[in-house]
Amino acid sequence: MSSNALHVPVMLQRCLDMLAPALAQPGAVVVDCTLGLGGHSEALLRDFPEARLIALDRDPSALRLAGERLAPYGDRATLVHAVYDELPEVLDRLGVPRVQGILFDLGVSSMQLDEAERGFAYAQDAPLDMRMDQTTGVGAAEVLNTYPPGELVRILRAYGEEKFAKKIVDAVVRERAKEPFTNSARLVELIRDALPQAAKRTGGNPAKRTFQALRIEVNGELAVLERAIPAAVRTLAVGGRIAVLSYHSLEDRLVKQVFAAGASDTAPPGLPVIPERYQPRLKLLTRGAELPTEEEIAENRRATPARFRGAERIREEVGP
Repeated sequence: MSSNALHVPVMLQRCLDMLAPALAQPGAVVVDCTLGLGGHSEALLRDFPEARLIALDRDPSALRLAGERLAPYGDRATLVHAVYDELPEVLDRLGVPRVQGILFDLGVSSMQLDEAERGFAYAQDAPLDMRMDQTTGVGAAEVLNTYPPGELVRILRAYGEEKFAKKIVDAVVRERAKEPFTNSARLVELIRDALPQAAKRTGGNPAKRTFQALRIEVNGELAVLERAIPAAVRTLAVGGRIAVLSYHSLEDRLVKQVFAAGASDTAPPGLPVIPERYQPRLKLLTRGAELPTEEEIAENRRATPARFRGAERIREEVGP
């Protein structure tokens, strides 16, 4: 199965344009924190022939497929099995103190959606797994079958923004007492039966929010992202740029908050002159979150929910 055939990178040209000013210099290092099938990484290596790429992914299958795709670039590409909040440790091991570009393409990859046995897609029956790294951790079936009802309600509300979380969880608890959950089709059917008719007429597949919530819980995505974005900003050299693609409001809100904090001064109110240590470390490069064009959405439906933000490092950290 070819990685090229499977993967259409989202907002690719916008990502390249955002990072270009920081990657023009010889010896620039760019990090793809979410390698996936390597579409963005391949374009970065192609368009910036003087740059070195470091790419992270927690999914061994993605690393294998992307490695085949990027093999022509030889030692310009270093692929690492790691979660993206481990970026500082990865750079430390590689002896790279600062980088010029960072890209995050968040959420679930095309390969994970397309391979039924991974259990990410609600449109086809599959084992309820949803682990991005299948070598470790607890799958979605175990979450459904063992979590207390109150915790399941919290997860569906917090991570799926599901208004009918209590109805769905009540049905899950009844059904799991009869037989543990193993496959996605049974869960999708349960959700359809649990929701009011009006809720099923809008917003796409009624299982979408529950599957999103389970995926985020299984992979610890928001907790990882909360650590990862500030850590990534700290690894940027002055003049370095960071570009982030988010796919739901929870991710985008976290990115927005980190960027806004970095672009604000931290001085106590009332100072006539702001000392350097309180001055902003980031410059925002997007006005709010940019959206994909209608043309891109027509060509690649997975781009539809994308939200894009970029920022530039303009100042080093200054001690207290």
